Amino acid sequence: MAFENLIIEDKGRIRYITINRESKLNALNKTTLAELHDAFTQAFRDKAVGGIIITGAGPKAFVAGADIAEFASLDAEGGTALSRNGHTKVFDVIANGSKPVIAAVNGFALGGGLELAMACHIRIASDNAKMGLPEVTLGLIPGYGGTQRLTALVGKGKALEIIMTADMVTAADAYQYGLVNHVVTQGELLPKAEEMMTKILSRAPLSIAAAIKTVNAASDPSTNGFEVEITEFGKCFDTADMKEGVTAFLEKRKADFKGE
Repeated sequence: MAFENLIIEDKGRIRYITINRESKLNALNKTTLAELHDAFTQAFRDKAVGGIIITGAGPKAFVAGADIAEFASLDAEGGTALSRNGHTKVFDVIANGSKPVIAAVNGFALGGGLELAMACHIRIASDNAKMGLPEVTLGLIPGYGGTQRLTALVGKGKALEIIMTADMVTAADAYQYGLVNHVVTQGELLPKAEEMMTKILSRAPLSIAAAIKTVNAASDPSTNGFEVEITEFGKCFDTADMKEGVTAFLEKRKADFKGE
């Protein structure tokens, strides 16, 4: 499928999704959000894809936010629908996906851009990255999971500070707060993301999917995460990968996982 605002590239089992609206600092308009839904849905279904790296075109921005012009005509009903649609079709799809997703954050990641990065399983930032949730300067609050995912990552007090001041956070501070996993130079950003993804893809795919599901359960108040862990742990014993992993360990060789 051809996309207007995304570039899709495969490198081995890694799928790169690049948001390609550099002149708009890769802002998330309705078209881009719809394309992200399609791109991630396809990637999660494609058996040839092991994991996804998402980034923004150019050195200035990962995603500088939502397309604010699309907000001007909305009322409460329209705003609610906008938020719910984004949650269900993009941000939750990524967060709950069965394959690992790494955000390679270059430059600005503001508003919906930071929310997109936080929906990913791992975040790596370039040292020029600046992150923030400036919605209160528009008379809004984060609407794509920002209040919930930021709190889970950095804690209630720091999340409220970042949201209520609307200040941008440097890459170094984001690392200190636990908002990003690593900070590297701009030139090292994609190689670092690729290196980490390659290591993840050397592990058992079904175990990776189970780990994502189980860790997500920790922040779901409607779910007993311990029970999810017990169930998923048990399911692993019925997989060929578990048998291969244990056999390889006992035979002192590298495991050859098939995702079965």
